[in-house]
Amino acid sequence: MADDIDLWEAHADWWQDGFTEGADPEYEEQILPIAANLLEGYDRVLDIGTGEGQVARLAVAGGARTVAGIDPTANQVVEATKRGGGAHFARARADALPFEDASFDAAIACLVFEHIEAVDDAIDEVARVLRPGGRFAFFLNHPLLQTPNSGWIDDYMLDPPEQYWRIGPYLIEDLSVEEVEKDVFIPFIHRPLSRYINAMSEAGLVLRRMMEPAPPPGFLARAVEYQAAASIPRLLVLVAEKEDHT
Repeated sequence: MADDIDLWEAHADWWQDGFTEGADPEYEEQILPIAANLLEGYDRVLDIGTGEGQVARLAVAGGARTVAGIDPTANQVVEATKRGGGAHFARARADALPFEDASFDAAIACLVFEHIEAVDDAIDEVARVLRPGGRFAFFLNHPLLQTPNSGWIDDYMLDPPEQYWRIGPYLIEDLSVEEVEKDVFIPFIHRPLSRYINAMSEAGLVLRRMMEPAPPPGFLARAVEYQAAASIPRLLVLVAEKEDHT
């Protein structure tokens, strides 16, 4: 785990420069609007894997009175604090949240759990810090597209040639370190969707809604090769509720 954190420390600016402040169309056109909608009306919000804090700031702007953002990466927490926006930021791991039971009305994790090894402990922690009836908004890179050795295939055996996305061994959990751009290495963990759903169920987080939105126009304009596969979702959003046994 320490090696993974070191990679995120080393490449924090890759995230800050490429995915915040309007730089990434998927965040601007899709992820942030969905997050704003799912957090509307919740007073105490926890942003897990906050990075430089853009989702936490979004929650504050949406009316939440208490917003905390946690991240295991010191460089991200320093930048989040510098950018401000009314949230409180701390360095912490998702599998050891520094909060009391039932501290939050809602928790959100945007493209975070595919980088967390201790997934069961982390989901248990989400359930612990949520009040009964609280919401968990869980954003993932769609597991179908994150299988090991998945990627675009140009099939010239067909006439005319066809391009399609190869799906790797979907049912096998796999940790890999990917070069996401030149000299930038980031750890990813592929898990089948059932792995997350069952862990949430066992923790008392009941699935209420599932979204698989089509890629937004800004992304398709930038990624010309994806336009022919625009009906294949890149994002998966699970909306769960903490069971109330009272």
